[in-house]
Amino acid sequence: MAAALAQPTTYGCSPALLLSIKAAPSSAAAVAARSKNAPGESSVVTDVVVHPIVLLSVLDHHTRRQEGAGRVIGTLLGKRDGDRVEITNAFAVPHAERGDEVAIGKDFNRQMLALHLRANPRETVMGWYATALPDENDPNGESKCIADTSSLIHDFYAGECDDDPIHLVVDTSLQTDAIALRAYKSTPVCIKNEPLANMFNEIRLSVKSSESERICIDRMIGSNTAEGASTNEDETAALQVSMERLLEMLETCSEYVDKVVDGTISADDDVGRNISEVLNSVPRIRPEVFDKMFNDSLQDLLMVTYLSNITKTQLTIAEKLNETLGK
Repeated sequence: MAAALAQPTTYGCSPALLLSIKAAPSSAAAVAARSKNAPGESSVVTDVVVHPIVLLSVLDHHTRRQEGAGRVIGTLLGKRDGDRVEITNAFAVPHAERGDEVAIGKDFNRQMLALHLRANPRETVMGWYATALPDENDPNGESKCIADTSSLIHDFYAGECDDDPIHLVVDTSLQTDAIALRAYKSTPVCIKNEPLANMFNEIRLSVKSSESERICIDRMIGSNTAEGASTNEDETAALQVSMERLLEMLETCSEYVDKVVDGTISADDDVGRNISEVLNSVPRIRPEVFDKMFNDSLQDLLMVTYLSNITKTQLTIAEKLNETLGK
């Protein structure tokens, strides 16, 4: 990370203006800036959908930030469908803010983007995220979503995106019981064809989880409660019940096929077609190869369980030591 900032790229200073949804821009300059879109250009984004994995990545980056860092930024990945943008992934990008100048790790951003595209080639850069800055002048202690340097970072991501970048702001101050999320689009303000500032307009945002994400989130929430806490014995019992049920269904299918072959019962085309589809969906693997794969997976699972137990024990010992030393 330090190497990425060794030779930073510094962008000039320009002010940033914040306009909420209720106070949409009505100036002629803003309207003129929006009307400059080419006839073949895509429509303006009005909806942003964020997946939970993106929020978790931002919070993890904020937790691991360097001491004294005001905020953290990163790149948003996803896809666009008309006026709707779906943010499905994100990764952290090192940066430094010194007064009115911003240094961004360009090489780090490109390397991480290349690695992500190898795993998810359908994703593209949709914009950038940042955590809110604490507002020292606010008596209520509320955070500031848009800083003066936000326009500089936005200009950098404008060159990385195919379309206008989306700016996602995550308020980590926890002034309320919820984590506030806001999405912005930027519009340049020009006077006599001279860009003077950027207007950040808040757009509609929603959080959407896929089936796998929902299962993981429910599991995370359940593990924090006494009722949702499960032991290894409970998981083993659940696995045993599932295997017994699977064996019972296989025996039922086998008995049905035997009766059809013997002529005891008449064949049902739909049932036979379903059984054929199920058998065709099972990959053909030699028994010795399957045994090796199963044993390797079981050993990996046991190793992960062993390491997790060691980590829990180490954390427990560390807490006890801290309590003892604190007294």
